[in-house]
Amino acid sequence: MKPKYKISKLMKLNYLTFRTTALIWLFGTTLVSAQQLTDQSGISLNDLSSFKDPGKSWTLASGVTASLNKENELSLVKGTGILVNYPGKKNQGTDLFTNDQHGHIILELDYLMAKGSNSGIYLQGNYEIQLMDSWGSKNPLASHNGGIYERWDDSKPEGQKGFGGYAPRQNASKAPGLWQHLKIAFQAPQFDASGRKTANARILTAELNGVVIHDNVELFGPTRGASDQEKAVGPLRIQGDHGAVAFKNIKITKLPEDQLNGGKKGGGDADPIYIDAPANTMIRSFVDFAPRVRAVHAISVGSADQLHYSYDLDNGLLLQAWHGEFLDATPMWDGRGNGTSRARGAVTSFSKTLVPAIAQLATAQTVWPVDTTGSGYRPKGYIMDNQDRPEFKYHTYGTLVTDAIKNLDNGAGLNRVITIDKPTENLYLLLANGSDIQEIEKGMYLVDGQSFYLKFNDIANKPIIRENNGRKEMIVLLQGKLSYSILF
Repeated sequence: MKPKYKISKLMKLNYLTFRTTALIWLFGTTLVSAQQLTDQSGISLNDLSSFKDPGKSWTLASGVTASLNKENELSLVKGTGILVNYPGKKNQGTDLFTNDQHGHIILELDYLMAKGSNSGIYLQGNYEIQLMDSWGSKNPLASHNGGIYERWDDSKPEGQKGFGGYAPRQNASKAPGLWQHLKIAFQAPQFDASGRKTANARILTAELNGVVIHDNVELFGPTRGASDQEKAVGPLRIQGDHGAVAFKNIKITKLPEDQLNGGKKGGGDADPIYIDAPANTMIRSFVDFAPRVRAVHAISVGSADQLHYSYDLDNGLLLQAWHGEFLDATPMWDGRGNGTSRARGAVTSFSKTLVPAIAQLATAQTVWPVDTTGSGYRPKGYIMDNQDRPEFKYHTYGTLVTDAIKNLDNGAGLNRVITIDKPTENLYLLLANGSDIQEIEKGMYLVDGQSFYLKFNDIANKPIIRENNGRKEMIVLLQGKLSYSILF
């Protein structure tokens, strides 16, 4: 749905008088239901028996990481649970087909791209959703990550052979080596008793990393590289001849009947109230950044780089960041509102709890405090640098902290510089907490199930990784100035 209202600057906002209107989606005739041959909660990746004649480029692993510096390279940990395609000069890749076939389905899976890699998911073996390392792309195309690939006609002149592709609404891609989540509601083509096609296939919805990138897209024919003629049912096919890629948590279930023809959508009737960031833009609101956790004195900072973040002023805590479009203010300004705004891109959360960013600990193993009691915490607002970007300031434990968070030049993530104005004994910064934290190379860490990277250069004190209630915490002794990057 396109927004009825778009906002570029906070000072121009005056939406309290707006009211909702209804939007009714109309679709064509009822379609004939295809026979459903697949209805399973998950494809087992304990072996390759779910697939037909897997080629030598396909294997299984229990862990996979990628290099941010080397093209098409993955590191594997022996085991099962992850499906890996790793083609090479001596081991040409081949496409992988499931034994089972499907009609209308909901497909969910997690995938991980190598740097510069390219793959794809073919629904019924014929309709490709592109998988690609599109990290940092500003203007996504049909050939980029999440795009519905072009159809093809060799009889057309050069430059016109490809046609009918659909670019994702925005680039919701993550960095190579990070797990990405794809969810597709697919309606199969329909045929009458004589075999005549009566309705085209549709991508009812496609979500990449929690962002809707396609909504009710009609597929007028197979995309380039289709494996067969259109049918009511067909196998799931994974492209294997282009680049290194890994998959896990592959789940296929029947599409509920009430979702056919673009039916059940969910959500409310309100026209969305969107805030864009054509220049550096700051919005104060509540921010829900983790399940049942709300920051009530938060600020979201947007930029023309399509890279944005939210910051908690009560704790000096960097809450989350995202690539793509800026904010949805509908919950805040529609009707009476509830004070919250929502990120419109693929969100990466940096914390699961609302705690102080900085604490004074008796030892490196002392439990992190749950609030700022006893710290003398006093927020001092922010100042703007010469590029109109905020640097946050607050007093805590007798020192003045300056927290400067800036976009990296290539849009890959954020650089954060924490400075204290005078030395304070045993002062620590909480860098991350999550299900796991692993150092994959010197100064480079993967955090929370491979959700984001932390990168350190010339750090005086090595970060400490410790346990806390079954989860991992990364802290570092803070002395003078600390600089690090967050890549996602």
